[in-house]
Amino acid sequence: MFLIIPIVILYALKLLEVSFMEQVSWWWINGFAFAAFIWFEFLERMLGLDKRKDDMHHKKMQDERLKRNFKESKKK
Repeated sequence: MFLIIPIVILYALKLLEVSFMEQVSWWWINGFAFAAFIWFEFLERMLGLDKRKDDMHHKKMQDERLKRNFKESKKK
């Protein structure tokens, strides 16, 4: 997300021809979009960041379920 939002903003500014963006070439903006594509499709997988995020999410869900079940068993 940290790459997508600025790229969308850059595209919008370029299309609306905001003052300083009139002079910026489309190649720069498309280059940033291509860099984001490369990051999300290849580099993130190579570094294992996508798996790490999934593992952290599942661990959090598991911890919440354990806490909830422990509280329920204490009530009985």
